[in-house]
Amino acid sequence: MTIKVAITGARGRMGQLLAEDVRNSEGMDLVAGFDLVDVGSSLGENVVISHASDLAKVLDETKPDVLIEFTTASAAVENTKIAAEKGVNLVVGTTGFSKDQKAEMTKAIEGNVAAVISPNFSVGVNLFWSLVEAAGLALQDYDYDVEVIEAHHKGKMDAPSGTASKTVEVLAEAMNIEDVVHGREGQGLRGREIGVHAIRAGDIVGDHTVLFAGPGERLEIRHQAHSRRAFSSGAVKAAGWVVGASPGVYSMAQVLGQKGQI
Repeated sequence: MTIKVAITGARGRMGQLLAEDVRNSEGMDLVAGFDLVDVGSSLGENVVISHASDLAKVLDETKPDVLIEFTTASAAVENTKIAAEKGVNLVVGTTGFSKDQKAEMTKAIEGNVAAVISPNFSVGVNLFWSLVEAAGLALQDYDYDVEVIEAHHKGKMDAPSGTASKTVEVLAEAMNIEDVVHGREGQGLRGREIGVHAIRAGDIVGDHTVLFAGPGERLEIRHQAHSRRAFSSGAVKAAGWVVGASPGVYSMAQVLGQKGQI
C-alpha cells in the first residue's frame, strides 16, 4: 500500500524537509503541498504548491491519506477541521495552541479521523519527557527546585516553546506543583513553583533543559537538536503510523510504543 501525503506550510523550513523525507520514504507518495507563497512552484515530481485557501478543493482532487500540518496555530485549527471533514488523517506539529483551539481541533477529529498531535516529533525529545517524568516522580517528596530553560532561533514566534510547555505539564503532574513562573525580576523569594525561561537568539535549532536543584547538588536533563531533520523524520514516521490507527487523537509516545504515553 502506498500512503499518499499532503503537507501544509510546504515552503517553510520544516515543510521543505518534510517534502524531501516523504519523497525519500519507501511506500509514500507526496501528492500535494500548500502555502501562502511560491504558489505554482514545484514541490517535486508532478506536485506544485497550491494556495492554502484551496485546501478543501485540492484534498478532494488528490485524496491524500494523511495531511502533515506545520503552520501557525490559527491556520492549523482551520486546516485540521477541513482535513477531518474530508476524512484525511492528520499529523500536527504546529505549536502555540490555546486550550480552546485544542478543544476545537479534538472535536473535529474524534469519530472522524486519526491524528497524531505533538509539540515535538523527535525520538529524543519524547524520551526526554519520559526521563523528566521519572525524575520528577522520584524527587517530588524532596526539597528540590525545578527550572525549565529553552533556547531557539530568533525567528521563533511562540515563547515558551511547545516542547517547553509540554515539559512543564509533565513536571507539574509528576511533582504536584501548581505554580508556574515565567522569568523573574525584582525582589522576592522563590516558592514551590516551576520556573520557565525562554531564549531567542541566532540560529539555535532547539535546546531544552530541566534543572533539578537540591541541597548540595543539582541534576540536569537536557535535549539538544542539531538539525530539524530530527523533527521531520519523526513526523513522517507518525504519518505512516496514523493511517492504520482508529479515529482519535494520539501522542508521539504512542507512535513510538513508549510506556506512559506522555
